Amino acid sequence: MKWHHVQDNWSAFFEAITDKWPEVDTADLDEIDGDQRAFISYLAEVTGHEIGDVREELREWLRGEIPADVIMDPIHDNHSITLSSKYVNEGEDEYNDDAHFGDDGKD
Repeated sequence: MKWHHVQDNWSAFFEAITDKWPEVDTADLDEIDGDQRAFISYLAEVTGHEIGDVREELREWLRGEIPADVIMDPIHDNHSITLSSKYVNEGEDEYNDDAHFGDDGKD
């Protein structure tokens, strides 16, 4: 993902940010409002890490996928479904509706 994904959906990323950096406070994140420099400085302050180390942590975090609950649009959803197909057993359809979960063997 790119920083603009985070910045454009800042409050939606709060849960993912607090999962990665449990030291952060959502009230402080609200004030940062997606400003990357302010976020890096804040992370350095609350984690006690050097700015360079925080930048590298952030780069590594940004290499991950956008959390599915952050952006809900057909392109992103279809991409996520396609990526998840590696966890679907052979013969199963990753696009199939799971409303009747557990109905394997039924038409």
